[in-house]
Amino acid sequence: MKKLWNIPFLLLILILSACAAPAPAPATQEPAATLSAPEEVPTSAPQETAPKQPAAPSEVSFSKDLMPIFEARCINCHGGQRTSEGLDMKTYQTIIAGADGGPVVIVGDAEASSLYTQVAKGKMPKRGEKLSPEEVQMIMDWINAGAPNN
Repeated sequence: MKKLWNIPFLLLILILSACAAPAPAPATQEPAATLSAPEEVPTSAPQETAPKQPAAPSEVSFSKDLMPIFEARCINCHGGQRTSEGLDMKTYQTIIAGADGGPVVIVGDAEASSLYTQVAKGKMPKRGEKLSPEEVQMIMDWINAGAPNN
């Protein structure tokens, strides 16, 4: 019976050796890639972009920006001793009131406003120096912004 005690002993050794078997060596891992922005891949089809909106006009002040222009270039014929075509340009109220032919400012629509179209086409002022492109732009921006009394 001496040999019987060897069987449990051998089984115990076998079980322990199976549990204690070294784990397989892990596969070598490459260092983790650093995160970066994805590369843009050129495509053959053109990408659609949103239509460009015109830049928001800077705030134009009627009293600080436009009245000095009107006083220098317009009031001699439209508000001095005469009011040509019935247009008086001495004040905000009289400009908004318009001329004999109706309004000269269509609030929010410079292209439909004769005040803007006349200076943009160079028809006004009839005498003297024409308005600069920057001055014409200010009138357009002011009308398109709602012609505020500011």
